[in-house]
Amino acid sequence: MAPTAAEQHTRKAVGLAARDASGHLSPLAITRRSTGDDDVVIKILYCGICHSDLHCIKNEWKNARYPMIPGHEIAGEVTEVGKNVTKFKAGDRAGVGCMVNSCQSCESCDKGFENHCPGIIATYNSVDLDGTITYGGYSSMVVVHERFVVRFPDTMPLDKGAPLLCAGITVYSPMKYHGLNVPGMHLGVLGLGGLGHVAVKFGKAFGMKVTVISSSPGKKQEALERLGADAFVVSKDAEEMKAAMNTMDGIINTVSANIPMAPLLGLLKPNGKMIMVGLPENPMEISPFALVATNKTLAGSCIGGMRDTQEMLDLAAKHDVTADIEVIDAEYVNTAMERLAKADVRYRFVIDIGNTLDNAAAAATTE
Repeated sequence: MAPTAAEQHTRKAVGLAARDASGHLSPLAITRRSTGDDDVVIKILYCGICHSDLHCIKNEWKNARYPMIPGHEIAGEVTEVGKNVTKFKAGDRAGVGCMVNSCQSCESCDKGFENHCPGIIATYNSVDLDGTITYGGYSSMVVVHERFVVRFPDTMPLDKGAPLLCAGITVYSPMKYHGLNVPGMHLGVLGLGGLGHVAVKFGKAFGMKVTVISSSPGKKQEALERLGADAFVVSKDAEEMKAAMNTMDGIINTVSANIPMAPLLGLLKPNGKMIMVGLPENPMEISPFALVATNKTLAGSCIGGMRDTQEMLDLAAKHDVTADIEVIDAEYVNTAMERLAKADVRYRFVIDIGNTLDNAAAAATTE
């Protein structure tokens, strides 16, 4: 059967795909759509590994569509643009985060909060406008609408900048919109992982006093000496928690485990805010008194809009904020997932797609 006109213009690509809930990733030949008038084509050079990638490939959120190519921390180089594209040209350094489209016409989209659009299309494991399933950044290239592409500042390394497209905007957005970006304020960062270590850096970039709250005493030296935090509180140490009571203007909660909330809310000053960006598996138990008595706020935040994502990257470049990463070859990805499940990474794996994906695909075909 002869190929259709659409098929003739699709691009061949290769990605690392999970075929089932085992989550094992192996090379898969795929096609990307032809370049639309509003599209940007990106050769992917690096892609960060987010913890949500691990949840998704193992179907822990019960919404997996296989085969699945994860990855929403994409950094690379523009190779082609559609005729209507004005913000990018071939050779530009560009990135793609957690979404690749939206309705572009609702109130949220009009206000620059595409992340709140009911029609949001995620970078992977989502149904695209043409009915196909989106494939993410563990792949050789991607074609994305211009609105959902960001520019990497010239001074920002692509490998260390890639994780900011998820981890960075996830902590930057709530700090901006909840007023936790004011010099001299006291910010608590709960959890020191992929999200937490970036939150510490943005807190310092905003001129805030930053205290890391962690259940792991072994992270104290790293938090203070390498990441620049001002203080460290061990959440399991009753004396340290007591000494820090009523001292913080806000807390960015990055923890994805179910933990007692009352002691943590007790760290906040009256009118203080805790913003959740982690996703515990089970419902939380919170006494209303922990919020009502001293007018505290518990809120949530999910990534951010495209305008804020570009703003975040520009500010990060200005203040030299990047992720702490471990760059890996594509062939190492399954081992990296095993390590990620054990929290054995400081603090983000980044796949060297540009230099190693083709080798991994070639090796797989000869086995």
